[in-house]
Amino acid sequence: MKKSEAPKEQRCCLVTREKGRPEELIRFVVSPDEMVVPDLTERLPGRGMWLQASQNVLHTAIQRRVFSRAAQCQVKIPDNLLSMIVDGLKFRIKDGLGLARRAGQITYGFVKVREKISQNNVGLIIQATDGSEDEKKRLLSGAKHLPVVTIFTSEELGKFFGRDHIVHAAIHAGPFTDRLLNDSKRLAGFIN
Repeated sequence: MKKSEAPKEQRCCLVTREKGRPEELIRFVVSPDEMVVPDLTERLPGRGMWLQASQNVLHTAIQRRVFSRAAQCQVKIPDNLLSMIVDGLKFRIKDGLGLARRAGQITYGFVKVREKISQNNVGLIIQATDGSEDEKKRLLSGAKHLPVVTIFTSEELGKFFGRDHIVHAAIHAGPFTDRLLNDSKRLAGFIN
């Protein structure tokens, strides 16, 4: 008999008042020196304040002094809060790619990735921002349902694997896929 799965906890965005899963939102806490800091790992102590992963929502929260109201005290907003979020999410994605690589859950190179796609063993495609658009489309022909993340250049992707350049990589279906996909969706809300 299957155990019934408990519904995942949801958090409410301070600005939009919409509910969402924690992995879709950004958690903030107030540091001991009353500075608002993003808690991307959701492990920092303190009462969490949640926002949708969106640059517009963040700006609205700052303008309306939402953090001070939620914390019930005057808080300081760092000038580089947006870049702290973007850099933190990029670091989490790089870290997740590194973990997946060490676990043998990544395949790279056009031919190898195409082979994994044909075996239905891919949960996420990573493509370089500076890769050929025609080649990217050709790789995904017949696999348009797969999520694609395009954040890093081919040189940045190459560094993960000790190569000069890599344009295509595939994360095997599994736990790394969810983490990388959630972090990339959150990052997409803060970058163009």
